[in-house]
Amino acid sequence: MQVVLLERVEKLGQMGDVVKVKDGFARNFLLPQKKALRATKANIERFESQRSQLEARNLELKKEAEQVHGKVNGQSFIVLRQAGETGILYGSVSTRDISSAMTEGGFSTARNQVVLDKPIKTIGLHDVRVVLHPEVSATISINVARTAEEAERQAAGEDLTQRRDEDEEAHEATEFFESEELAPHDGEEAPAEEEAQD
Repeated sequence: MQVVLLERVEKLGQMGDVVKVKDGFARNFLLPQKKALRATKANIERFESQRSQLEARNLELKKEAEQVHGKVNGQSFIVLRQAGETGILYGSVSTRDISSAMTEGGFSTARNQVVLDKPIKTIGLHDVRVVLHPEVSATISINVARTAEEAERQAAGEDLTQRRDEDEEAHEATEFFESEELAPHDGEEAPAEEEAQD
């Protein structure tokens, strides 16, 4: 289907371009979202007559988006989720979760403005793109953690997905024994308790 674009559409074209797209994409996305019109002679003439108004409106929206970009770009938002020992989430963080976190942080965003290139399924810091306008997008950081304390530690640079050092495990194993004398030393096994004598 041939359509004329009413605004810039990523990977498709600029305002006023006549492009050929798949029928389903046009019927299900471009036309209902008022991003395009069917490229009939009447619609192209209608677009040309309204072009200056559309461009002025687009410029105004772009300026507003650039102001918001200055405030939101580089911001960090915390999303708390349950996860296993290795940092794998029980589920994933969706665009709705990110949009809600941004709204709680004082930035009103719709979930369709959040672009996830790949699903977020682990704890840690994740960069996410937010499309504020077809020509303006910001990058925010999503801090996914199990608790607020973990989120602070991750923000400070600590990697919570790494396994603990063997030294730490050995130290904890030593503390596990009741006294240092019973703890095994290099290459030794723990001494068996002496059998009680009658």
